[in-house]
Amino acid sequence: MARVALHCRDLLFGSKVEGALRAAGHEVGRDLEDADVVVVDLTDPDVPWPDAAAAPRLGFYSHVDQQTRRRAEEAGFDLVVPRSRMNREAAALVEKLAG
Repeated sequence: MARVALHCRDLLFGSKVEGALRAAGHEVGRDLEDADVVVVDLTDPDVPWPDAAAAPRLGFYSHVDQQTRRRAEEAGFDLVVPRSRMNREAAALVEKLAG
């Protein structure tokens, strides 16, 4: 089980991701301080991208927005995936980063 800080502006999608993570046994919240993994909606301009010194970072983006993907990779995100993959594999992706 990992402590996951989830930041997603889309309430419906965020609820779906949170549900998948909780079903897999992860504890989900917003607190970056004690998180084992940080999950960020990279398309949300209001959410600052956490520093690399924090927990491993998983970012997701719209598959048509390759510029955002490149920016996240350059910023040192540990894993950057399209939203569709996040939808299918949220728990497995978090488990991969939580190690």
